[in-house]
Order: sequence, then structure tokens, then C-alpha cells
Amino acid sequence: MKLSTLISPELLAAQLGAADLLIVDCRFELSDTARGARDYAQAHVPGAVYADLDHDLSDLSKRGLGRHPLPDASAFSAVLSRWGWTPAMRVVAYDDGGAASAAARLWWMLRVVGAHEVAVLDGGIKTWRESGLPLEAAVPRRTSSQARVDFDAKAIVYTDELLQRRNEALLVDARGAPRFRGEVEPIDSVAGHVPGARNRPLTDNFEANGRYKSAQALREAFIAQLGSRAPSEVIHMCGSGVSACINLLAMEHAGLTGSRLYAPSWSGWISDPARPIAKGV
Repeated sequence: MKLSTLISPELLAAQLGAADLLIVDCRFELSDTARGARDYAQAHVPGAVYADLDHDLSDLSKRGLGRHPLPDASAFSAVLSRWGWTPAMRVVAYDDGGAASAAARLWWMLRVVGAHEVAVLDGGIKTWRESGLPLEAAVPRRTSSQARVDFDAKAIVYTDELLQRRNEALLVDARGAPRFRGEVEPIDSVAGHVPGARNRPLTDNFEANGRYKSAQALREAFIAQLGSRAPSEVIHMCGSGVSACINLLAMEHAGLTGSRLYAPSWSGWISDPARPIAKGV
């Protein structure tokens, strides 16, 4: 079975144990950064390895690039090697589902290094549990590999390019509306948004049960926001470059391919106080 954007719990359950399948538990909580690892140790999808957002999917030592800077390709290669990943493998990432976003971040990172058979578990481990599917606490023993990957620079936007293209590209911010408008800011030191950005809260992509809306519903919503623009003109952002990947995944699932990510996002933008800030709508 070919993987692309989303996979249901039932279809993943039917694939458990496949030699070419790598399952990655990406659960992470900003307010308690050790919680995901604790939850993984208690119970996870059988065969899953654990990915820590701060240490495996980010390089927190980088400055001026936001709260979750992308790691260097060599560091991500080492993580993939530890998991035993090879280019021939299919990958399924999951987190708690709904507004949780670390699985979408890994999905995007793998896509950007050329691994196209990658999907996110729709509804996350919450829906997996509700479906009565098996869990285990045992940490799988995996044979390490020698992965060597590089990020596709064309898929990643940094601040210099954003400053040049801000008036022509469609910048879509995935944060909640009150944060976008600058009414509240629970995480970053400055409230507001990049001037010219439009708001598409990541929660708009989900049904009440935490699963993604249908591809058709997502397509209609995004086309209404894009207007005459092509998907390749869209640049996604959020607070730190993680939850924006949900909007990017939703567009891909809707068949609107080619949008990009402003990796530093809001926390990177405000690292220089000289950059302009907007509030309100």
C-alpha cells in the first residue's frame, strides 16, 4: 500500500509487522517536554520508535531561527540511522491527533529529504485507542542504518527570502486567531503577526473527532483563501515552524501541492526587533 498524506488506524493495523514499515511516535507537549517520552514508555503502537521534537526534529542550539530550528541534514541523518530508516521504507508518524503537530512536522521533514512514502495517522493515538487496536510498552530493537539525507532548500523559506517576497507570496499563519491578532501571546515575547499574512488556524482542518476533514472540504476551503494564486505561491508559518506543517499537510491531502514552510516562523521573525509587526486582522 502506497502512503502519501494520511492513513486510517484500520489500514495501519493491517500493516503492522511489515518489514518495510517504520512507525514513529511523535507525541510532545510544550508545557511538559518530557511527557511524550513518558507516554511512549507506557504504551505505543506496536513497533513504533520515539521521536523527540526538541532533540530529534529540531536543533535548539541555533539562534535567531525560531523556537524549533530545523536540524542540520547530518543530525537528521543520524536520527534516521538510529531508527534504521532506509529510502525504501514507508513511514507512518503519529502523535495525540487533532491539533497536535509533531507528526506533521516529521512528515514534512521526511518529504523534504525525498522520502515520499510517508503518512500521518489520522486521529493519532487517540483514535487508535478508540478503535480498540493493540498497544505495547516494549521498545523495539531495530538495526541501525547509514542514512544520508539532504534537505531540499527550495521547500524551505528563511527570513531573507520572506522579506523579499512578502508582498507577492501568500503567507498563511496557522496560529489561533487571538494570537494572530495580537490579543494574547502565551509563548513568544511579542504578540502580533507578520504584516500581510493571513490567518488559517490549524484547527480549521479537523472534524470534531480529531480527524482531518475530507480532501474535498479542505480543497474548497483552501481554494477560497488562495483565490487565483497557485499552491506554490503559499508560504506557511506558525509560532515555531511546527504546527504550520498541519496546514501544509492539509493542502497536500487536498491535492494542492507545492506550498512551502517559513521555518523560523513567528518566533524567528521577532528575533530582530527591527522587523515590522502587525496586529488585528
